[in-house]
Amino acid sequence: DYTGAIAYLEFCRQSEKEVKDLDLWLAFAAFHAGDYQRASDEYENILKKDPRNGEVCIYLACAYFMLGKYDDAEHTALKGPKSPLQTRVLFHVAHKQNNEEKLMNLHRQLQDVIEDQMCLASMHYMRSHFQEALDIYKRYLVENREYLALNVYVALCYYKLDYYDISQEVLDVYLKKNPESATATNLQACNQYRLYNGKAAENDLKQFLDKMSTSFNYAKELFRHNMVVFQGGEGALQILPPLVDVIPEARLNLVIYYLKEDDLEHAYELMKDVEPLQPAEYILKGVVNAAYGQEHNSRDHIKTAQSYFQLVGGSASECDTIPGRQSMAACY
Repeated sequence: DYTGAIAYLEFCRQSEKEVKDLDLWLAFAAFHAGDYQRASDEYENILKKDPRNGEVCIYLACAYFMLGKYDDAEHTALKGPKSPLQTRVLFHVAHKQNNEEKLMNLHRQLQDVIEDQMCLASMHYMRSHFQEALDIYKRYLVENREYLALNVYVALCYYKLDYYDISQEVLDVYLKKNPESATATNLQACNQYRLYNGKAAENDLKQFLDKMSTSFNYAKELFRHNMVVFQGGEGALQILPPLVDVIPEARLNLVIYYLKEDDLEHAYELMKDVEPLQPAEYILKGVVNAAYGQEHNSRDHIKTAQSYFQLVGGSASECDTIPGRQSMAACY
């Protein structure tokens, strides 16, 4: 209960009750409660009193990273002592900065220990290497059944690989012990949406939202985004635009909404600079270019659409899937 911890520590600070490393504990609690700005403020204040505290520099770098201040995170992390945590922070910063050379150098520094391997698995996941991430998570889950959260990571990978029934089966193991998990509940709703329909998913999420506490504020934007999807686009123009640079799928779902509304100009503007990584992104990029090309009688856009459809339809991993076959059909 990090919210409770923060309240207690603030009381101790105000009443001048002596608590060892109170400032550090307050920053720690704020970070784990998802209040990264508060955490960074606390760490900055600690460093003002003790500028040579290199360990706190790395903690501050973690907070900067979560705030999206990637250059600050790198600069601050490098002030700290060389350590596994420093390597992991810099590894993720390199990914966000699209610095492939730094990323690979830091990759080689990761060790075969659970913290580093979890870091590597998350990197695979973010780079859409879901099978590689799954292999790591499953290996550690087999060896450490008591690490229940690994079930969520495994379930996420299965979801991304379109094994929704297996994803839900694995997720149930975690939900039985942690029914109030926002992340797991959200994934369960997404599985319901894929396996059944939006109404089933919407019901799952609504039940959770009704009893949701303030400590789940970090998940509210994700829930709002997913409710738009589950409700067939209702409220899309109010909810999705501010989330375009926050939740990757928000851009894609807003594009889909614009396409359904025959608003090709907005759909094209949103997609034109997107570098697709996943089949769904290639397909959507193809659909937008095809529609835009037909509307503006542009052969270049039609050819671009054709190339995207061909990439998906000709892919070894997608050629026998329904989207893959549809893409190949669209190509011709």
